[in-house]
Amino acid sequence: MPSVRPRILYVTDLAYPARGRRYCDEDIFLTSRLRADVDLALCHPRDAVALMGGFDAVVVRNSGPVLGYLDAYEAFRAHAVATGTPVYNPLTGRGDMAGKQYLLDLTEAGFPVIPTVGRAEDLHRLPRAELYVVKPRLGADSHGLRVVPAGEVTAPADGDDVLVQPYVDFAYEVSFYFVDHSFQYALHAPDPARRWRLEPYRPAADDLNFARRFIEWNTLDHGIQRVDACRAPGGELLLVELEDLNPYLSLDALDDARRDAFVAAMSASLRDFLRETPGTRS
Repeated sequence: MPSVRPRILYVTDLAYPARGRRYCDEDIFLTSRLRADVDLALCHPRDAVALMGGFDAVVVRNSGPVLGYLDAYEAFRAHAVATGTPVYNPLTGRGDMAGKQYLLDLTEAGFPVIPTVGRAEDLHRLPRAELYVVKPRLGADSHGLRVVPAGEVTAPADGDDVLVQPYVDFAYEVSFYFVDHSFQYALHAPDPARRWRLEPYRPAADDLNFARRFIEWNTLDHGIQRVDACRAPGGELLLVELEDLNPYLSLDALDDARRDAFVAAMSASLRDFLRETPGTRS
């Protein structure tokens, strides 16, 4: 009799209109490879609560910004916690999974992050700048992000749902991709105006040490994380985002060997996660 394989509900929005990316291609590729180890079905994030009872675990991948389905996302989290359903990435993440409060926390703790405040009365704590970035606390994929002149920054900061940062005229953005706590690859956008025109990046030791600080801070034992940073005018890296909910992986920017290595790392991580989680098939 064949062994019973884990049943995975893979949450994704295949129709999400990402700028400069095709979420659906990435998830079609990943699920085609993961099926070697698990029985798997795909669903939209709004359908997850209704379907997850028939599966051993849920994998959240390219499900889009939660602002687009916040009610369903909150219901999903509550249902997963109440039923003990394992979710990969685990719901204990402290990065974007929990909103952007972490940017305030990391600023307060002195981490190398773009300085961030969340109240109008704290604007004096930011470096003086001609332009400021205002972003929703629950935003993602640049949804709701605005760049405003210094004279207009007070009004949007009066609400409790936005964060404010000085606009950084950076040289380029670079992203570091991890599975569990293991570094997999890095990609950068040489042209700041073309965020998703990515090329392979060979990080220096200091670059990796920078990225690992945030992975260690987040304390997720299992899962996929992306550390987004910018190269500031002074040459240092500053954190832009810590993506730990559904980071897009830009696998199409990798060669076959690096892409295969990532799939192998994710498959091994998922197997370990299922094996270490009580009540799941592994």
